[in-house]
Amino acid sequence: WVAPSSAENLKNPFIGNATATAEGKKLFTQLCVICHGNKGKGDGVAGVALKPKPANFTSSKIQAQSDGKIYWKLTEGREPMVSYKGILTDQQRWQLVNYIRELGKK
Repeated sequence: WVAPSSAENLKNPFIGNATATAEGKKLFTQLCVICHGNKGKGDGVAGVALKPKPANFTSSKIQAQSDGKIYWKLTEGREPMVSYKGILTDQQRWQLVNYIRELGKK
């Protein structure tokens, strides 16, 4: 799943913001764990039956993507993942990006 090159131009306004990352963790626990698992490895209970499988956020493939590309994917979605454009604010989506970065450090 490839985000458009224009997504590179999207800049994370919360980069390095620990409060935003903590809020991202709360959102992740509420919305993402069910499919992506507690540690973001794509092994959540609801993700087992999905095709394609949920992303492993700890993988080098995901972590190599820019914040803008991850944000774009959260915003737009792609079956079976929903678009969070109408569900989460811009700020909340960036907070999730921050937390996804944290998952890659573990």
